[in-house]
Amino acid sequence: MDMYRDMILDHYRNPRNWGLVENPDIDHAEDNPTCGDHLHLTVKLDDQGRVAAVGWEGEGCAISQASASLLGEEIMGKTLEELKHFSKEDILDLLGISIGPVRLKCALLSLKVLKAGAYGITAWPGEEDDYE
Repeated sequence: MDMYRDMILDHYRNPRNWGLVENPDIDHAEDNPTCGDHLHLTVKLDDQGRVAAVGWEGEGCAISQASASLLGEEIMGKTLEELKHFSKEDILDLLGISIGPVRLKCALLSLKVLKAGAYGITAWPGEEDDYE
């Protein structure tokens, strides 16, 4: 468990893919009004529709920022179709710790921003409760 906490703190203190991508194909920002987290995500796709570059900026708790950093690493090289199937469980697996209900929105903010930016929706059917 400490290994996962150390990894989360490392991603929080040394975020991967920090900074916005120029001329992105996906560009979306969201706030988590419950706790003040903010995330702006940009993604550039290559000619085959795969993620070629990810960049983000944000502020908030360690969970939300580490989640964005981990998600950025995880989606590199993936297609939009693969991103569509990226789930809440995938994010929680990346974080590797149990997340209580209060922190769940923090952990899932990066996923919400990615999906909203890629598909112009704010929640997938059946997942509305996770984001409200």
